[in-house]
Amino acid sequence: MAMSGMPSLRGAWRRVAARVVHVAWRGIQKAGTVTAETVAGGSFAAFGPGSLIAFPTGSIYGERWIEVGAGTMIGEQASICAGMAPGHDLGPDSVLRIGDRCVIGRGSHIVAHHSIDIGDDVFTGPYVYITDQNHSYADPDVPIGRQWPVNVPVRIGAGTWLGTGVIVLPGSVIGRNVVVAAGSVVRGEIGDRCVVAGAPARVVKDFSPESGWTKSLPSDVGGASETPLGEAVPMETVPIEAVAFEAVAFEAGLAEPGPTDEQGCQSLVTELDV
Repeated sequence: MAMSGMPSLRGAWRRVAARVVHVAWRGIQKAGTVTAETVAGGSFAAFGPGSLIAFPTGSIYGERWIEVGAGTMIGEQASICAGMAPGHDLGPDSVLRIGDRCVIGRGSHIVAHHSIDIGDDVFTGPYVYITDQNHSYADPDVPIGRQWPVNVPVRIGAGTWLGTGVIVLPGSVIGRNVVVAAGSVVRGEIGDRCVVAGAPARVVKDFSPESGWTKSLPSDVGGASETPLGEAVPMETVPIEAVAFEAVAFEAGLAEPGPTDEQGCQSLVTELDV
């Protein structure tokens, strides 16, 4: 009889232990959240009221050169960094500015060295990467990792949405109310009120007051033109190589990969009506 009761007793203890762990973890998450009222929030150049960085955080350093607006939410495991490493002196001015009412998805990385400006009401899916610095490859005989990096400012306009896994490269300028499809790689300039997709990203739909939203698929797919190192690439010069459109909330999962040829792109754009 005693032996038959042991499994149920062990199961009861496991349930109790699990409950304790989950309750404790929720308490730890709440206590670890960075807000304007916490010591961690006070270390930022600016940290607006109602904003938070969820716990556990990713890498956070260079707070002295980071500004976060009001009502902004930054998800778990997001890395928000200024400089190459903790203690890097970047001068008197902020180099990373995140506007009001933004949502930065979990696991995202925003790494600033020179200037990244993110406007108000910018939302991102998870695992987005934004940086204003990249390694140069000017000298073909020196390992690329040992060459001095190039800094080019990045600006993301108000009201823009970046889907899951988007990469924003140095020199990118994204306009207002732009949709950037999941998995896209952005470089160069993108105007206001359009949908872009691919690697490199290209406009697949744009808006005008006269005609509303219209599809804008290229008739040919060629190679991107050569551009001097560190110079922004105009969006009209780069091809569309993939489309994987997604409109997901802050806690969404990964998107499925899109087609890689023009016919496949046209089919997916038609299906999604983007």
